[in-house]
Amino acid sequence: MSSAELAEPTELRDEPAEPWVDDPYGRALRTGRGPLFLRRSDGWLLPLDVERWCAEPDAADTALLDRCRGPVLDIGCGPGRLVVALPRHGLSALGVDVSPAAVARTRDAGGPALRRSVFDRLPAEGRWGTALLVDGNIGIGGDPHALLTRVRALVAPGGRLLAEAAAHDVDERLTVRVQDARGRHGREFPWARLGPAALVRTGAVTGWTPADQWTVDGRTFIELQADAGSSWSVAPGEGAAAGPQEPPQGVPGHGEGGDGAEGDQQVPSVVQGQDGGVGPGPWA
Repeated sequence: MSSAELAEPTELRDEPAEPWVDDPYGRALRTGRGPLFLRRSDGWLLPLDVERWCAEPDAADTALLDRCRGPVLDIGCGPGRLVVALPRHGLSALGVDVSPAAVARTRDAGGPALRRSVFDRLPAEGRWGTALLVDGNIGIGGDPHALLTRVRALVAPGGRLLAEAAAHDVDERLTVRVQDARGRHGREFPWARLGPAALVRTGAVTGWTPADQWTVDGRTFIELQADAGSSWSVAPGEGAAAGPQEPPQGVPGHGEGGDGAEGDQQVPSVVQGQDGGVGPGPWA
């Protein structure tokens, strides 16, 4: 079935579900199959590659993993293929995602994951060697400036962000919903799409220096290096102790509490404090 045939599906009358949490995304991850889309209000559809996300890492993923430096934080880890693969590359990793189905699938596959938003307080803030934003996750929250500022506070000085960009030079802010082929969908939420040039521009004003760009199998990635000096939080120059930046309005899953502190048992020991805590904050 073509995307054109799916552009105007018959919609069900169920109350729209929480984005990424109990909408068709969760059902797709549990089965490992699509079709699944982000749909804009005008009917525009962006296919979501559920089958690839649920498979083993492909050549583009492997090239990405080879550039990681541990420990690695996979933001919006989905079903966890990268989190599970990173230890095979000799690196500790943690996935975070607001979707219960994503976290469950990652853990079932043997990968550590927490159910949290990137804008919630996270373990080992300011100490991650690499952060990942792949599979379109540069769009989280619909505000790339806020997202990249937040990620800058999570990585160590000199750490890196490996981000996947859109294939074309776009710089879009969208309101979308997750929808399947039968018209079942969740609530609308803000999203963004950035091509390589827009991603580099946004990084330049949020504490990042471009280090590399490459394309494998039609997927384009950018490596950004965290500027030297103290971590960023709400604004340049504020230390990580200031706590997480407030998210853009409408970020799904933010403030739900996720797993709670007990979930930090999933955190790799390499990023834990000497006393066994997972500082800073309530895990210390």
